[in-house]
Amino acid sequence: MNIKVRAYEEKDLSAMIRIWNEVVEDGIAFPQEETLTEETGKEFFASQTYSAVAEDVETGEIYGLYILHPNNVGRCGHICNASYAVSRNSRGLHIGEKLVSDCLLEGKKHGFGVLQFNAVVASNVHARHLYERLGFVQLGTIPGGFRMKDGSYEDICPYYHVL
Repeated sequence: MNIKVRAYEEKDLSAMIRIWNEVVEDGIAFPQEETLTEETGKEFFASQTYSAVAEDVETGEIYGLYILHPNNVGRCGHICNASYAVSRNSRGLHIGEKLVSDCLLEGKKHGFGVLQFNAVVASNVHARHLYERLGFVQLGTIPGGFRMKDGSYEDICPYYHVL
């Protein structure tokens, strides 16, 4: 499998929206509750500092994506934030690692100094292990900071990585 992470193009939008919505519908990782439509998805991905996809170079299939944007404004505008989504049927293929690694490079290219994740759900152990393996530092734990799809509350763990 030859996977390339690249800037998204308009032709990728339907796959991006589908993959994003899978994660939203799962209700265990993203804070969003509303899914994207073709119109809102186009606006959403275009409004980011950078949006990228993981594409199989041979088949053109999109396996995942990420968005990169400022975490805050003004005096904290040098800190960026990102979200990653991998399609259900390609989880476990190390797509997330390719996305996060590319994001670290793009964050620096776009002038950011720190990449911060505000709300990594504590039970998302695969993501947490990946972040820690790539050098992210956990800042602590926020008890009950994430409402799961079933209505229960899960701790969240903020992370950061100096770029």
